[in-house]
Amino acid sequence: MNVVGTSGSGKSTFAREMAGLLDLPYYEMDRLFWKPDWEESPDDEFFPVVHEVTSQDRWVLDGNYARTTPVKWRRAQVVIWLDLPFAQTVYRVARRAVHRSVSRTEIWPGTGNR
Repeated sequence: MNVVGTSGSGKSTFAREMAGLLDLPYYEMDRLFWKPDWEESPDDEFFPVVHEVTSQDRWVLDGNYARTTPVKWRRAQVVIWLDLPFAQTVYRVARRAVHRSVSRTEIWPGTGNR
């Protein structure tokens, strides 16, 4: 299953909860992509990781990364597109950005990315 949508649409929350309900492994595309200190993974590193995750029998993956669509949708049985109103997604993104700026919480443990 791949959950897609704009930033702030609730992809991660929805996918994480769905994975928990269905007892499936959950993967976050951003966590697979971003290296420490906001270094991007080159495609020759990123694509094999996406392939490894989606080669499993069952999984829930959140995130877009359109260039990976041929890899991840080859084995996806379900794609869920979250399409919330623009104002709601802008509010969520702004709220999240302020919270992260104030709390300085590391987004993915061990990366230093805040």
